[in-house]
Amino acid sequence: MAPLRLRIEGRTFRDTNNREVTLRGINVAGDAKFPTSPDLPSHKSDRFYEGDDVSFVGRPFSVDEAHLHFSRLRRWGYSLIRYVFTWEAIEHAGPGKYDEDWVQHTIQVLRLAKDYGFYVFMDPHQDVWSRFTGGSGAPMWTVYACGLNPRAFPATEAAWVHNTYPQPAEYPKMIWSTNYTRLACQVIFTMFFAGKAFLPKAIIDGKNIQDYLQDHFVSACRHLAVRIQEAGDLENGVVIGWESMNEPNRGLVGYQDVSVIPSEQKLQKGPSPTAWQAILLGSGRSCEMANWVFGGLGPYKSGTTLVDPKGEMAWLPADYDDSRYGWKRDPGWKLGECIWAQHGLWDPSSDELLKKDYFAKDPESDRKIDYEYFTNKWFMSYYRKHSEAITSVYSNAIMFCQPPVLEIPPSLKGTEDDDPNMVFSPHYYDGVTLMMKKWNRYWNVDVFGILRGRYLSPAFAIKVGETAIRNCFRDQLSAIRREGVDYMGNHPCVFTEIGIPYDMDDKYAYKTGDYTSQSSAMDANHFALEGCGANGYALWVYTAMNNHEWGDLWNGEDLSIVSVDDKLLPVSPSANAKDQKSASASSTSSDDRNLKQTLSTTSMASLQRSNTPAEIGSNPGYRAAEAYVRPSPMATMGNVISYGFDLRNCTFTLVLESADAATEEVSTEVFLPEYHFPKDNITVEVSSGKWTVKADGADDGVIQVLKWQHDRGRQSLTVKGVKRRQGTSLGQEEPAPGYLEQCWQSGCTIM
Repeated sequence: MAPLRLRIEGRTFRDTNNREVTLRGINVAGDAKFPTSPDLPSHKSDRFYEGDDVSFVGRPFSVDEAHLHFSRLRRWGYSLIRYVFTWEAIEHAGPGKYDEDWVQHTIQVLRLAKDYGFYVFMDPHQDVWSRFTGGSGAPMWTVYACGLNPRAFPATEAAWVHNTYPQPAEYPKMIWSTNYTRLACQVIFTMFFAGKAFLPKAIIDGKNIQDYLQDHFVSACRHLAVRIQEAGDLENGVVIGWESMNEPNRGLVGYQDVSVIPSEQKLQKGPSPTAWQAILLGSGRSCEMANWVFGGLGPYKSGTTLVDPKGEMAWLPADYDDSRYGWKRDPGWKLGECIWAQHGLWDPSSDELLKKDYFAKDPESDRKIDYEYFTNKWFMSYYRKHSEAITSVYSNAIMFCQPPVLEIPPSLKGTEDDDPNMVFSPHYYDGVTLMMKKWNRYWNVDVFGILRGRYLSPAFAIKVGETAIRNCFRDQLSAIRREGVDYMGNHPCVFTEIGIPYDMDDKYAYKTGDYTSQSSAMDANHFALEGCGANGYALWVYTAMNNHEWGDLWNGEDLSIVSVDDKLLPVSPSANAKDQKSASASSTSSDDRNLKQTLSTTSMASLQRSNTPAEIGSNPGYRAAEAYVRPSPMATMGNVISYGFDLRNCTFTLVLESADAATEEVSTEVFLPEYHFPKDNITVEVSSGKWTVKADGADDGVIQVLKWQHDRGRQSLTVKGVKRRQGTSLGQEEPAPGYLEQCWQSGCTIM
């Protein structure tokens, strides 16, 4: 058997030459959350409820366009792809009905990713369960299986769904995430993780709804894994692992009193019902509830709101044709009635809450439930099932374990679950910037410290000044990583989501071309990633069709590092019309692989079309690319002790410790983007040995690499490049684009 291309040794990744691999990654792609046919971004409502008859073929992009995107990402130094796909993409037509056309499209795209040398791990993505509950992930039929009527969600506010919002452009920013604490998600996630404990009457096809949902989801993922293995050239060669589930949620499990907002529920926005109010709304009752606004120090109350469904229920009516998908619902589970009423939580005849602590204790052990208990019992039960399904196909698969976001990880250290092939894969976002859509360089908050009770008051968690903010980000990521080691054991840590909103300050950058705020925020996040000791990351997100009007085309989010309304960072700051061909040779030359493709005029031009209003579309900038196109160790002889990139001074540093000397055959390799480090304008200082800088990877997307031969022991490297202003605007002198980008812009055909 050939050696594994990437393996885990303790808490590091190693290549076939036993060098430490640092994974610099990107999520591909944001628009994989919604179908191509019909093309249904979240601000459109046409055919929305025809969820069975859809196709995701063409996500994350077409095969013809894949070369363009992969070559671009490779040139920017990315080595890792978190491949975003949804359960809906595989099994949208009904239980057990797999879309083999989408599967084969995925295999074709993965083969092209292999050509460019990427490591790929598969991400079965979900956000607040499904498109039909305001997010992405599960097929529409799962909502019906849970006894819910998605057409009634707008009236009952069981979910805030962008596709059905009356004025899509006014959909409140980031309100989609509050769906986790509204009826639909509270019901479905409770069913998915703990249905057997709290919904024993919810039986479908002879199974409890928990097993029914989990078995279908895991089987769909396993089906894709089998098809990838059957392809014969993808396992280990490109697909190195699988993630468990994106951002799992407990539903109502552990709520001590459904009539109050739990103290641990930090996110509230808009009309914010208690779980009990959500139940009443779902049964057609009107409720007056607190309205919340998100401020710099978190949410605060701003009056009350009356929500009146006028008798409409979020539950399927009693006369619903339950034979539609071929399942058989147990007679003990009655349609037309609230499932919680059927389990004695409340009395619909009097609207009396009978068991406010229904979810407070584990029915099996009578133990009090908190989030940590949920994670260790119910999340881990699911994770084992998922992991066993994947490793039954890929025995050497690296499993990326993602516990609930910012919650205490499961206690696996020293147990049977302490799998040496497991990766801790947390998420982190600067919540203040994400929710406010504003980069505040004057103050920020240690959110993770507040969650872990490290401050007597949130006021003490405020960090003042940009240096303190950057250090605070780094320290939060470091604390998350260390917590993973303490609870889960000695495993690599990869932050599989982190990113910034680009539509800050009422889209100021889109009106001016000045991305200074975005550059500062992006640089601060990368400073934290580089300084926290993690083994890698996957930035959120790459969305090829992002535009200034609708962002990532999903729920008002706008985090993509590229946009059809912005320009791409030039390959080299010294490029011009005269020497343009030599500059583009450092990225993707017209002679390389004959680009190994034919990009059609139609497909290339389609990437440019945008109906963005002139006010926010006529001043393109570089989208803060100078902050994310940055140097990084790729393969390090020995162990990385520290590394980082000082963007303002354009200085990269690396410290390593090695028991063996690096040689010409097996050297320490560092990615050096030519934009920051043009080959004829860099200064290199090393503690020992010699180095070379050259283009590398003719068949994998050409990048500039520094190769360093050094002695054993502790060694250091410093590379200085060209300092320049952050957030370059259109008005400044701009280098010419590379060859491939010119073709993309002009719509020419490359033969």
